[in-house]
Amino acid sequence: MTQTPLTWLYAPGDRPRIVTKALAAGADVVIVDLEDAVAPDRKDYARAATADLLAAPQPVPVHVRVNAIGSPAADADLKAVAALPGVRGLRLPKVTSPEQIVRIAENIVRNRAETIDQSIPEATDPADGTAPPLYALLETALGIERAHAVARAHSALRGIALGEADLRADLGVRDDAGLDWCRCRVIVAARAAGLPPPPQSVHPDTRDLKGLAASCAHGRALGFLGRAAIHPRQLPIIERAYLPTEREIEEAETIIKAATTERGAQALPDGTFIDAAVVATAHRTLALARRN
Repeated sequence: MTQTPLTWLYAPGDRPRIVTKALAAGADVVIVDLEDAVAPDRKDYARAATADLLAAPQPVPVHVRVNAIGSPAADADLKAVAALPGVRGLRLPKVTSPEQIVRIAENIVRNRAETIDQSIPEATDPADGTAPPLYALLETALGIERAHAVARAHSALRGIALGEADLRADLGVRDDAGLDWCRCRVIVAARAAGLPPPPQSVHPDTRDLKGLAASCAHGRALGFLGRAAIHPRQLPIIERAYLPTEREIEEAETIIKAATTERGAQALPDGTFIDAAVVATAHRTLALARRN
């Protein structure tokens, strides 16, 4: 991926026409969902349709969210899609332990090797002995408690994130603020493990764009970076919320210019104190501003 992803658009795996539209919607990543978006009696069809669609590389990165880890459906999903050329990542729901990540990564590598041995042409080359990028979704109290251990589980794990709908149900949380501690814990766990800041979970009301913008502002303040979406109309709101403002860009440029002119800690004419940490933040701001 050549730029920092800010928008992750879900599309149901049993509706390939919607997946095709999602690929052209402007999201940084499209997530084909085989789990919550697919009715139980359509799981097999969704899996087959997704495998067919992703047998070739796609114009944007595509991840597949498989069914709940440990279920027979998840095992079938991983076997069907993990080695496909169109799959750039696998999203693993209901993760509760680092052992699950290790087992999945090892099984994928083993299955990919067996696929090559059987000379199936659509398989990718597993010669490097690695699994495709994995992303763990933490959706239970137990998953939150083990967030850092999960984040450090395996080199194939490239990110962690919350599944807030299931987490709300598990915790009995009614007020949105009741999830802030869990959000902060996952953000800290990701950064402590050297992973990127997590994206926010979806905003379920696709017509509440003002509420989405306010929620994104709050998420950005907590330390999230980007957000998952369930409708294309949410994408520009999310991107706008997470890209630096003109004022933030100007401030970052001023800080970097001052740091280049005079090394070490110093105070700007407006009284702003800058040191190495402030300069590093300024560089990240400008890198994010240049993503487009």
